[in-house]
Amino acid sequence: MARVVYREIEGGAGFAGLLAILVAFTLTGIASAWYMEHYGHIVTGMNNRIVWGMPHVFAVFLIVTASGVLNVASLGSVFGRTPYKPMARLSGLLAIAFLVGGLAVLVLDLGRPDRLIVAMTKYNLKSIFAWNIFLYIGFLVVVAAYLFVQMERRMNRFAPSVGWFAFIWRLVLTTGTGSIFGWLVARQAYDAAVMAPLFIAMSLSFGLAAFLLVTMTVYGLTGRPLGVHILNRLARLLGIFAAAVLYFTALQHLTNLYAAEHAGVERFILLEGGIYTALFWIVQVVLGGVVPIALVYIPATARTWTGIAAASALVIAGGLAQIYVIIVGGQAYPLILFPGMEVQSSYQDGVVAAYMPSLAEIGLGVGGVAFALAIAAVGMKVLRFLPDSLSDDALDPHRQPARAVNT
Repeated sequence: MARVVYREIEGGAGFAGLLAILVAFTLTGIASAWYMEHYGHIVTGMNNRIVWGMPHVFAVFLIVTASGVLNVASLGSVFGRTPYKPMARLSGLLAIAFLVGGLAVLVLDLGRPDRLIVAMTKYNLKSIFAWNIFLYIGFLVVVAAYLFVQMERRMNRFAPSVGWFAFIWRLVLTTGTGSIFGWLVARQAYDAAVMAPLFIAMSLSFGLAAFLLVTMTVYGLTGRPLGVHILNRLARLLGIFAAAVLYFTALQHLTNLYAAEHAGVERFILLEGGIYTALFWIVQVVLGGVVPIALVYIPATARTWTGIAAASALVIAGGLAQIYVIIVGGQAYPLILFPGMEVQSSYQDGVVAAYMPSLAEIGLGVGGVAFALAIAAVGMKVLRFLPDSLSDDALDPHRQPARAVNT
């Protein structure tokens, strides 16, 4: 591989305009959080049955994506795939940015952000939520150390060891995030050990899709070379990860269908859930799974920027739908308080909960995404995260020549 030269991205009107848009959406998120805090959650679509709404969907998506986007760096330092090593710095930057964006949404959705002080000073070690505080903070520290040993030439020899540690840590982190739902036995839609590997597969898929979109956007706007061969290899890997998500999703539902206690919630999600059923089959399975796999393996689209970008965007859209179905759909299905018994009271027992996300919730979630991207943009502007060239000749000079990409 040719010597890699890292440089900051250029400024100018284009960068200033992009950053201004991201800052505007970030401020919209802050304003949405203030609005909900000032008037209370009555102004949202959430209630005492749907307590995790759209902000949690965005927060969990960003946290899961943060874990998966680091996989590109792991391909180089852990699995020894040399062509991916120049992209490791950007991978680490995006991992930190997405996690900070997700945690910002999570904290601002508490209603009282100052309650985070209690969560950080008093720990209930029987709660998976308390464990995740350690995992999230530890992930930031580990990835920061990973970036340091990569960017400081004298510390480069420690990069493989730190990379292995970061690889293991992010697997544990995603396992912890999935276990929030897998260990929540009160909800029929959540109680499943397969949630942990499902979330790991989701993180790999969502993270790689986000990395591809950011890389293609940045290199397209800055005019830096980006090779066909490396894009195609990453796109094929995205297809494998998307297939893994479909596999574990099918395994989750087949396991639940086998158990009589989960038959009701499975019928709700798969057949009778209205918007949740539509999101599951149309957006999550077809648009977010089957179509991207086809796009990255059909020769007509597999080697084009348009095809790869479309596949990545569809994976992200399908991922948001999947997390929405898991989080909101799982709460909408009524609690089974006394299995095998009929419960009747004056309070909607056995009735599917209604939920319509408000603009404030959507604004907070989109603001978190914009905040993450703004962090990444500023990082690329002030520090040397991006190689001058990711052309095929620079990454793998001994490869077979590839056909040109249709832009």
